[in-house]
Amino acid sequence: MLGRRGVVAGMAGLAAMTGQARAQGFPDRPLRWIVGYPPGGASDTFARLIGAHMGTRLGQNVVVANRPGGGAVVASEAVARSAPDGTTLLHVDNGILTYNPALYGRLPYDPDRDFQGVGFIGRFPLFIVVRPDDPVKDFAGFVARSKTRAPNYGTPAVASPHHLAMEMVKRRTGLEATHVPYRGGPAAMQDLLSGNVESVVIDCATGIPFIASGRVKTLCCFSEARSARAPEVPTLRELGFAGAVAYGWQGMSVPVATPAPVVEKLAEGLRAGVAAEDVQARFRDLGIESAPWSPAEFQEFVKRENAEWRPLIRELGIRLDS
Repeated sequence: MLGRRGVVAGMAGLAAMTGQARAQGFPDRPLRWIVGYPPGGASDTFARLIGAHMGTRLGQNVVVANRPGGGAVVASEAVARSAPDGTTLLHVDNGILTYNPALYGRLPYDPDRDFQGVGFIGRFPLFIVVRPDDPVKDFAGFVARSKTRAPNYGTPAVASPHHLAMEMVKRRTGLEATHVPYRGGPAAMQDLLSGNVESVVIDCATGIPFIASGRVKTLCCFSEARSARAPEVPTLRELGFAGAVAYGWQGMSVPVATPAPVVEKLAEGLRAGVAAEDVQARFRDLGIESAPWSPAEFQEFVKRENAEWRPLIRELGIRLDS
């Protein structure tokens, strides 16, 4: 007779064989990549670009479906409740996996328990920019001026990586500034150039065309190292603020019970998609930084982000459901 350990081991072995069998025939139908934001934004753009390459690699179409609403909560819940068979993918970012549990009192999904990471797409350096005719010369001058008259600053949205990063920077540098949320980065940049807002925190995907052409004056970058697309812009770390590091990022997740062999097959497809020459050329042009992380490496990255940002968001008292 088999003992309890033998039964458990046998069940684990059966599950592994079942997962392997599923992976061998996977995918046998088109995949849906759910994006929690409207068409045209960075998440949608890169899902479509990378998804086309994934489809070629996996032998099935990857269909991008936009499900905007509630800080991507609608999309996240839909994927969390979908069948864990690898055919429903979620485009994830700082907000979905890291910020939302601190921004909402209750969520219809638990990002720590309901999702399994597939891999990393890239991270987007953040910058503070002002108009070219602004008399401030550098970040030190920006901080000094804020002590007598706090400027306002625009971001793409409340509780966006841009907004939360700037609030972190304010705490760690002594800067004083008032937030003005917009409906997307392009709208904030347009108002900056029109003189309706004094500064903007912008990511590289939207900001680099303005930064590289000199249409704005760039005071600092929030990354650990200078951006290859804006090498003349100092980091806050260089300026003496070692803890002032932040960026936006994107990745892919699936429902947590998806078999490991299926997850790995998706991860291979995602890595191939991100590594495609046209994707990398777009990344280089915009200053987006990527890394071919495994599912486990992506999961560890998210845990580090959670430990950094959730306590800070709660300290700041920023809520989206109050």
